[in-house]
This record gives sequence, C-alpha cells and structure tokens, in this order.
Amino acid sequence: MSLAEPGAPVLLAPAAAREVAAAVGAALDNVRAHAGEQARAWLLVEDEPDEVIVTVRDDGPGIPEGRLAQAEGEGRLGVALSIRGRLRDLGGSAELISVPGQGTEVELKVPKQAKDGRGKAER
Repeated sequence: MSLAEPGAPVLLAPAAAREVAAAVGAALDNVRAHAGEQARAWLLVEDEPDEVIVTVRDDGPGIPEGRLAQAEGEGRLGVALSIRGRLRDLGGSAELISVPGQGTEVELKVPKQAKDGRGKAER
C-alpha cells in the first residue's frame, strides 16, 4: 500500500477520526478480500479548509455493475453500513467509483466540524 499525506498533522475531532479510520479499514478490508493477492492499494489524505478527504484506490478487477445493490438486497451491508453509514453519521459522504477491469476508488469526505452521535459539533 502507498500513502500520500499532507506534511502537517490533519486534525479531526476524536470521534470523527475514529469513524474515518474505521471506514478506511473497511475499504482496505474490501481490497484484501475482493481485489486479489496481486492488487495494490493507494491511500491519499487531503486536508481542505472545511473538510478532510481520504481516498482509497486499488488496481483490482473492479466491482461488476449492480453487484453492490445485489449484495445489499442479500442483506450484505458492508459498504452501506461500514463505510457510507459511518460518514453519513458525521455529516460527510462516501462515494464509490468502480469500473470493471480498472479497480475501485472510495472517496471519504468528512467536515472538520463533524457531528458526534448526540448531534453536537466537536472540535
């Protein structure tokens, strides 16, 4: 795995940092489980003025069209809950882009003033 990060620490509220780390872990688990042994992964951390963006990209086979919807329909909610749900709960978002044969990219965005589980803003 390759990592690209800013030269200075990226600051987030502790609860937000834990959720982003867990979502990144889930994305990397998916690379290990589905992209194949030879797949490589890249992690990019961007510190924007109002948000932090973390991108996890791999060069695996990609996700066949309709597969995520099928998995959710079968009750397999890994991407929906462990990635998208975590960011949504913080007021952020998770976008998954996958082209069969060209790998997968998961872009996680979280506002720096994310909501905690009680609806209060944390710093």
